[in-house]
Amino acid sequence: METRRLGRTGHLSTLAILGGVVFGQATQAETDALMERVIAAGVNHIDVAPSYGEAEARLGPWLARERGRFFLGCKTQERTREGAQAELRRSLKRLQAPSFDLYQLHAVTSMAELDAATRPGGALETLEWARAEGLTRYLGITGHGAESPGVFREALRRFDFDTVIFPLNFVQYANPDYRREAEALIAECVAKDVGLMPIKAITRGPWGEKPHTHQTWYEPFTEPGDIQRAVNFALSQPVTGLCTAGDPRLLLPSLEACAAFEPMSAAEQARLIAAAVEYEPLFA
Repeated sequence: METRRLGRTGHLSTLAILGGVVFGQATQAETDALMERVIAAGVNHIDVAPSYGEAEARLGPWLARERGRFFLGCKTQERTREGAQAELRRSLKRLQAPSFDLYQLHAVTSMAELDAATRPGGALETLEWARAEGLTRYLGITGHGAESPGVFREALRRFDFDTVIFPLNFVQYANPDYRREAEALIAECVAKDVGLMPIKAITRGPWGEKPHTHQTWYEPFTEPGDIQRAVNFALSQPVTGLCTAGDPRLLLPSLEACAAFEPMSAAEQARLIAAAVEYEPLFA
């Protein structure tokens, strides 16, 4: 699988970044079977969080023996220094890892969330402490929602984060306001050499009143051709790699789509965005 440089970290991450949420409801046996496929695909970057159910515990045995194989990113949704520090220690214990490569403020979805994490005594102080203590090498920020591009541009003004995770898909790009803000964020990250990792790349739209057929909190594309088009679009932007979706049935098709990635021309991207009128964006 192709690799790309994760901004100033210098790490060459695979186009598919394993979203650890996929193991949130999995047994250890199910996790083991999927991890064998992940390794066979050459994936070298994992993103996980304590809010992802049992994911940390399921990945722990693998990281105990395969830590050197993976760039490991973890996150905290705590907003205070004390809360984030305690959560960081729990994550290291559950993951059976001595340290992270990347530790991130998680689910920062609004300016109020950003204010809470970056004020004196906030969780950002734990990230700085962790780097000083050698518990992580790099610091990042993640989140979703319609405001996320603007929130992260402000975050980069407040602190020199190494990476950003935010939503990027062709359906959402059909919203001109979101696209404008997203493109401004991407341009700023490129200028500052900040690693960019899209999430929700294969999002079709919100579930609404439909029955939930997958573990994702949004309705995903499920047909291989649709997944390939969505992956091709996301990876045709100046990003490193995309975080895979949170349903085990979508993991292998996503890995295959990343392995088969072909860049889309500007005209092809424009046609795909125009066709998105038949879908509802996840974020209004």
